[in-house]
Amino acid sequence: MNVEQLIQLVNGELVNRTADVNREIRGGFGADLMSDVLASIQPEAVLLTGLCNPQVVRTAQMADVAAIVLVRGKNPPQETIDLAEQERIPLIASPFGMFELCGRLFEAGLPSLERPVSDGNCECQ
Repeated sequence: MNVEQLIQLVNGELVNRTADVNREIRGGFGADLMSDVLASIQPEAVLLTGLCNPQVVRTAQMADVAAIVLVRGKNPPQETIDLAEQERIPLIASPFGMFELCGRLFEAGLPSLERPVSDGNCECQ
């Protein structure tokens, strides 16, 4: 699937208009904690997130994310749009929630690109 097909699937709007809509996406990942993204995402995934600050784009660039989809109709600040433009990462706004978007992507054949974190050092008690 490429970014243009992703935009159609998520009923999205491309926020940074000069992004490459032909870039291929190999799978998906949904998270709001950027530390989870850095620890678990595999390259060339679409990142689904409710965060819309510039840190999302910085994290996506470090993790070789193919595109970012902002869930629940979030509108990013101009600083985030400018950074996505600079980093050439497609930034897409979708009206749907993360749960529905994950289901839509999975149903369309995109696999999860989330690596398990099995270091036994989970601090979520």
